[in-house]
Amino acid sequence: MGLFDFLKKSKAEERETLDQGLAKTKENFFSKLTRSILGKSSVDDEVLDSLEETLITSDVGVETTLKIIDKIQERIRRDRYISTSELQSILQAEIAQLLRKPHNDLFPVDFDAPLTKKPYVILVVGVNGVGKTTTIAKLAYRYKAAGKEVMLGAADTFRAAAVEQLQLWADRVGVPIVQQGMGADPASVAYDTLQSALAKGSDVVIIDTAGRLHNKVGLMNELGKIRRVMQKLVGDAPHEVLLVLDASTGQNAVEQARQFTAATDVNALALTKLDGTAKGGVIIGISDQFQVPVRYIGLGEKMTDLQIFDPSEFVASLFS
Repeated sequence: MGLFDFLKKSKAEERETLDQGLAKTKENFFSKLTRSILGKSSVDDEVLDSLEETLITSDVGVETTLKIIDKIQERIRRDRYISTSELQSILQAEIAQLLRKPHNDLFPVDFDAPLTKKPYVILVVGVNGVGKTTTIAKLAYRYKAAGKEVMLGAADTFRAAAVEQLQLWADRVGVPIVQQGMGADPASVAYDTLQSALAKGSDVVIIDTAGRLHNKVGLMNELGKIRRVMQKLVGDAPHEVLLVLDASTGQNAVEQARQFTAATDVNALALTKLDGTAKGGVIIGISDQFQVPVRYIGLGEKMTDLQIFDPSEFVASLFS
């Protein structure tokens, strides 16, 4: 039994956390959906128009909404009739399909699962204020609780506060951190972190990066340099380039995803603050538009409230 086993949540407890975290999104979405079909027995143009408005105002996004509406219209043309009672199950199936993206074989399926690489290197990107530092802390905690040796790297050297915050979280979680202070070369910090991790036999390495987007070329160059120096030590590092987004910002999160995926090779997403927003539908649009899998979701302030995203569980909870 591991040191943190008593703090782990069962699958049932994680589902309960998911249900509670999506409560505002569910209330927002289903109250609108109910109004759109009120007094109707079958799905007609008026219901589809109302459904389109419901999806867009639930932050699913215009492009993804139109894709869903087109699929429902195809079903109507095929079956000639769809009752409003059938609409929910059809909608559920279409959303589930949009969320099922090709899985990166490098990703461990859970925090407890054997690692596909050692050290398993996660490079974290995202603008300031989205919960990037706390997501790193929660990742470190979850992997440590699963019995993994974790090391952090403070390569966001653009702000002194970023280094200090990560140091504070490293102390709280009880994991080592490599940092060189504000103004240091981020690539140098990343290199030293990985070198130290290799020397100590660390299982998981999580490296923070600067959260600025005012210059995409500069961001691309910086992240490219970090990648190159790490690959001198671990040829295929990083294994995850994790973009952290704040779900409560709705379409702003979509725009950040657009800019970051254009600037670097993002292969995983983390959506934070789902528990405090009615805009959880943004996960559907982001997952569909950028073809990058949502890897983690943040459902509260507790360390155990970061979950590996399960599309089937998410859809089941959303429609429960």
